Amino acid sequence: MKELATTPLPSQSSLGILKWVPRLEFVAIPIFAVICGFVIFSIFLVLLGKSPTDFFALVYKAGFSTAFSWQNTLSRAAPLLLAALCVALPAKLGLVVIGGEGAIALGAVAAGAIGAYLTNVSGVIALPILFLASAFTGAFWIGLVGFLRIKRGVNETIASLLMAYIAIAISNHLIESVFRDPASLNKPSTASLSEALRVGAMPIGIDVHWGFLAGLIACIVSWILVEKTTLGFSARIAGGNIRAAQVQGLPVAKLIIGFTALGGAIAGIAGFYEVTAVHGSANASVFAGYGYTGILIAFLARHNALAIVPITIMLAGFEASSGLIQRRMDLPDATILVFEGIVFVTILFSETLYGRFRFSKHEYWKAGV
Repeated sequence: MKELATTPLPSQSSLGILKWVPRLEFVAIPIFAVICGFVIFSIFLVLLGKSPTDFFALVYKAGFSTAFSWQNTLSRAAPLLLAALCVALPAKLGLVVIGGEGAIALGAVAAGAIGAYLTNVSGVIALPILFLASAFTGAFWIGLVGFLRIKRGVNETIASLLMAYIAIAISNHLIESVFRDPASLNKPSTASLSEALRVGAMPIGIDVHWGFLAGLIACIVSWILVEKTTLGFSARIAGGNIRAAQVQGLPVAKLIIGFTALGGAIAGIAGFYEVTAVHGSANASVFAGYGYTGILIAFLARHNALAIVPITIMLAGFEASSGLIQRRMDLPDATILVFEGIVFVTILFSETLYGRFRFSKHEYWKAGV
């Protein structure tokens, strides 16, 4: 307190701005961490004898420079928005759920399998059925993680990760046996959906399907749910101190199962759009690792549903550039994954910086009131 007393106090006219300064660390620290990740990766490229300048120039060219680049970026961003919410929503309750890939896989199989039997049904009726089937399948699968956490005390991180592998194995089995289209010889898949069951592109001038808009809406609605509703407030209280929430009479068990099921439903919807808007059937191409990239996005966004949007677009642009980097710089296709991994590690290390700086403490600015 002695140090605070000797600190020059801000003028009354500047207090309106300065009261926001403590919150700036939630923007400044992630940006600093990302820059550190860029620097570390640049050193990695130099050690390989490659030019960091060429690498980042190609990333910009392939991901953000033209309308075609934005088309690729936003198309990749659509499932990532939904996959990231599968991590971010349970995180509000202090849960680390990393099994979104399994919900995406099962949601895709549900859409592909049911869609194969609705070929003669109008899209107005069939598409909502496929949408709900994918959502319910994902909700059931990730909701099991919350159920195991509450009823049996199973760690949700381990449970969700193992269940993701189980879900992918089940999906592969169903695609290659029960629901396999006999005409799919080289690449097992479900029967191709009829044109009436295909989701087209949005009328925005570039070929980006409606799944991207669904992801944006899901992020906005999720933010409103968490930040502006009683249910979201209860979830944040439980996430801060679960025992205190129980003492206050909050339905912690229902919140945990509900938020994990909601996250799973959103991930299942990503599988729905991958089948109806991209691949036209459920096959191995659906298992593209979107659920695992969603973990990185959610942590970069600090589980803020609105912050997920720009970070998703940035990472989607990075991934859209992987092919061009492979051809132009003679680097493996996994180079982008190395880059994302380094950024993820620097973000995790940056967590230790929050609240360590004097200007980030509310008491520092309250002294001037």
